[in-house]
Amino acid sequence: MQRQRIPGPDGKPVVGDTLAFADDPLGFPTRIAREYGDVARYDLGTEDVVQVSSPELVENVLVQNNQAYRKGERFQTSLRPTLGSGLLTSEGEYWREQHHAMQPAFYPRMLEAYADVMAEYTERMLAEWEDGEVRNVHDEMMQLTVEIASQALFGVDIREEEGAIADALEALMDDASARMRRPVQLPRWLPTPGNERFESAQETLNDVVDSIIAEYRATSDAPRDGSDVLSILLSATDHTDAPLTDEQIRDEIVTILLAGHETTALALTYTLHALGRSNDARGRLEAEVDDVLGERTPGSDDLDDLADTERAVKEGLRLYPPVWQLVREADERDELGGYEIEPGQTVAMHQWVVHRDPRWYDDPTEFRPGRWTGEFEADLPKFAYFPFGGGPRRCIGDRFAMQEARLALATIVRDWRLEPRADLSFDPSITLRPDGPVEMRVVRR
Repeated sequence: MQRQRIPGPDGKPVVGDTLAFADDPLGFPTRIAREYGDVARYDLGTEDVVQVSSPELVENVLVQNNQAYRKGERFQTSLRPTLGSGLLTSEGEYWREQHHAMQPAFYPRMLEAYADVMAEYTERMLAEWEDGEVRNVHDEMMQLTVEIASQALFGVDIREEEGAIADALEALMDDASARMRRPVQLPRWLPTPGNERFESAQETLNDVVDSIIAEYRATSDAPRDGSDVLSILLSATDHTDAPLTDEQIRDEIVTILLAGHETTALALTYTLHALGRSNDARGRLEAEVDDVLGERTPGSDDLDDLADTERAVKEGLRLYPPVWQLVREADERDELGGYEIEPGQTVAMHQWVVHRDPRWYDDPTEFRPGRWTGEFEADLPKFAYFPFGGGPRRCIGDRFAMQEARLALATIVRDWRLEPRADLSFDPSITLRPDGPVEMRVVRR
């Protein structure tokens, strides 16, 4: 095992590479990988980061030696105030119990049951569009996916409360994102505008979730058979056979609402934008949708026939990965690429970097859904593409998200063509969020 220093930039005194990273959080790690190789280091002032950029090393961290890593202190400090001990933040045996309890909600038979909601709610959104108008498609997709998650997974139609929920989720994500960027955290008790907005949003969301739980318990005909996430959580027990507390149930619901809906909304937003800029890809997709669906609503039985739709979603997730980086903290000593990783070391893996590596992708910055042939996927290194992470901590809702994105995209393309008004720009934080509205003209086909 090599003892020499891991290669990387020298950085500036005191602040290291903090300013360079903050100025260009997508371009900086890309340059680091291209200049210094698959194992490189940089200094974020209070945190020394080792970046790994090869599929083999990503697989080592996420799969082969995953027990040597955990989410890390900065991740927990940023998200635990919002998500509590939900699946995204919990660790160890508690996480394993919760993961095991939640898995049935995402089995194939359950996904089939969710398909109608996904397509019908998309049609409900489209009914409000008018030919030729300009819409903020990111806002549209955010609203759509939170409504689908609420109805499909919790059996609740949140239209009347959607505005308050959306505002609360946005405020909580803004807070978590700011804390991820900020090396020194302000105490929660300080009456700053940011802290006050966080507290108000947290109270709003907790009240809504508590009312959902109370209403569910009071409804005599609500399912009790594990046919949705809420019934699963209400019947689940911990390692002592005690039922989950209302706080534990609330943490899981908030986690799904916050983490689950935003990533799918981003995937749809960016895929629609890319299709609007590619006449060739859009034409193939429209032809497929016309042939498979005609004028009817898609269902789960159509998914196998919507191959170009799936390729478009995959390519959107490659080019614009909603989760653009994964960060882990070493719990024990490890070796990556011949270099020693000490306990406490932060390790970063950037989907944005790996997904755009010319070693794995021809014309990596081009939106080319047609690249996703069976032969191409068979030859692609396993972790050259990891939009949902990997290993035991792989996103539990990945199949839900892929089904939702394909059904929503097919429903939209069936009737509408979206024309981008401007290029994409980003404000990367926990997710790859757009830097402002994503305005597109909606034109009826």
